[in-house]
Amino acid sequence: MNQDKVIAVLLNVIERGPEEASGQDAGRPPVVLLHGLFGRARNLGFFQRRLARTRRTLAIDLRNHGESPHGAMDYNTMSADLLETLAHHNALPATLVGHSMGGKVAMTLALMRPGMVHSLLVADIPPARTGHGQFGLGEQMLHVAFPPFLNRAGADLLLQHYIPNADVRALMLQNIRVGENPGWSIGLRDIVDSMPNVESWPYIPEGYSYPGPTLFLAGENSPYIRPEHFMTMRRLFPNYRLELIEKAGHWLHVENPGRFAELLENFVGSY
Repeated sequence: MNQDKVIAVLLNVIERGPEEASGQDAGRPPVVLLHGLFGRARNLGFFQRRLARTRRTLAIDLRNHGESPHGAMDYNTMSADLLETLAHHNALPATLVGHSMGGKVAMTLALMRPGMVHSLLVADIPPARTGHGQFGLGEQMLHVAFPPFLNRAGADLLLQHYIPNADVRALMLQNIRVGENPGWSIGLRDIVDSMPNVESWPYIPEGYSYPGPTLFLAGENSPYIRPEHFMTMRRLFPNYRLELIEKAGHWLHVENPGRFAELLENFVGSY
């Protein structure tokens, strides 16, 4: 794997934690939260606030998302961004928690630099190309014609034509800059151009694996993690276990947040 061409950037971080960790949580590794495609750090605020009662937490805007820099995307580059950012914040080794695209970033870093990852939770994504993705949505969003002025209600009406699903529309609305000269606040062109990389899985050299504690969470109604992935999951993450979250699809942390929080907090508290 050629790392010479990887140019990492410092990512935007939302940090929360107790004023002073005490008891068994003193000295425990920080917990890092990574959103999925078209998401942002603050989407995970509910879970971050719960964890931050006892642990140092960092929610990250990945490249082209939230307040982070824009540029071409692939998982080697995004994991290099993450590593440089966590080193900058003196937050290594860390427990990584990633949903979908964020889960692939977390897995890539764990496999390439296992000593930097204390434990790993991956939400509804396998270490594989799944055949599911949002390329069509990204292409549609590039063709949105913005008026000279737009408020939040107007932005919702504007996107209804393109995105009938209210949950998906709410996800995309957070990425619109409203007011005068409205438009996309995210690096949408870079995201769409990089979508083949985002929907794929990077080359991992033979023999690489992550030996630390690993938990995969899968939505009961999601098509992403399937039995044909289990052999690869075991080879790359020999100490993994899998939990299903009932009454949830790919957006399992949104559709069943209580169960997601319970499994997350139990996992984080065990290592």
